Amino acid sequence: MTLKDKQGRKHDYLRISVTDRCNLRCVYCMGDDGIEQTSHEAILSYEDILKVVTAGAELGISKIRITGGEPLVRKDLVQLIEMIAAVPGVTDLAMTTNGTLLSRYAEALKRAGLNRVNISLDTLQADKYQIITRCGKLEDAMKGIEYALQYGLEPVKLNTVLMKGINDDEVVDFLQLAREKPLHIRFIEYMQIGDHDRGYSSHYLPLSFVEKAAEKAGLPLTPVPLPGGAGPAESYSIPGGKGTIGLIHPISKHFCDSCNRLRLTAEGSLKACLYWQDEKPVHPVLHDKAALQDLIKEVLGGKPVEHQMAADGNCSTINPGTMRSMSKTGG
Repeated sequence: MTLKDKQGRKHDYLRISVTDRCNLRCVYCMGDDGIEQTSHEAILSYEDILKVVTAGAELGISKIRITGGEPLVRKDLVQLIEMIAAVPGVTDLAMTTNGTLLSRYAEALKRAGLNRVNISLDTLQADKYQIITRCGKLEDAMKGIEYALQYGLEPVKLNTVLMKGINDDEVVDFLQLAREKPLHIRFIEYMQIGDHDRGYSSHYLPLSFVEKAAEKAGLPLTPVPLPGGAGPAESYSIPGGKGTIGLIHPISKHFCDSCNRLRLTAEGSLKACLYWQDEKPVHPVLHDKAALQDLIKEVLGGKPVEHQMAADGNCSTINPGTMRSMSKTGG
C-alpha cells in the first residue's frame, strides 16, 4: 500500500520523538532556561509507539527514525529499537542523536537492529562546543562517532547547523574531516523553530556560503548519489574524500515538493510538517488499529503544500509557524 497526500507525494517515513529531554542545551534548540519537560507519564509508552509503527507499516511506512530531545536519555531505548526492527515492513531504522552517550550503547543498538545514525555536531572546537551546547564535551561526541563507525551504524552522518559568526569559520575543517574519515557531513541551514529563538536573523547563512568556501579552499563539490538512499540533502564528493558533503536548504531552496515524512511527538501527536502547528493526538485511537490508520490518513490529508519559513523570499524574516521548540517536536 502507498500513502499519498493531496499533492501526490508518497509518504513512507515516520520520525518518532521518544522524549523531549536532553543532556545538552543547544542554543538553537531551546532557550536559556531549557524547556518545561513533559512528565514520564505523559509520553507515549514503547507499547503505544509500537502500535503506531505497526499501523503505519501496514499503510506503507517503511522508514523509521528515532529522535528526541536526546533519545538515548530514555531508559531501555535498545528495547524499543528491537521491537520496531521486528515489525514487518520496516526496512530502515535510524536514529538522530548528539552522540555523547553513543559509546555506551552503539554495540547494543546495532545488535538490536538499528541500521544507522545521524549525529549532531556543530563545531570541532572544544570551547565552542561547550558554548553551543551550554554544557557538553566535544570529546564525548567524538568518541560516539568513533563507536558508530566501529559497530557499523553506517552511513554515519554528521548534522551541522551553519551559523554566521559561530561556526562559519569551520566549514573547511568539516570538509577536511570528510576527506580523512568515512563520514557524511550534512550542512543544514539555520531554522527558527519555536518562540525561544531570537538569534535567527543574525545567524542565518544560506548554504551557498559552503560552496564558495569549498571552492576557495580547492575542494570543489562534485554531485554524487546520496549515501544511504533518498533524503533532502544535495550530496557531493570532494577530492580524495572518504566521506561526502551534504547540503540541506530548508529555507533558501526548500524541498517540500519531495517531502515524504510524518512526525510523532513524544507525548503522542501526529504532525505532517515540522513547521506547522497542526497536529492530532493518537491516544483516543490507540486501541483500534483501523481508527489509528484513519487518523494517519487524516493528518496526511491536511498536509500543507509547503512550509512558510521566509515565505516572502527574504531569509532575514520568518513567519511564526509553530511555537514548539525543536526538542519538543523532534528534529
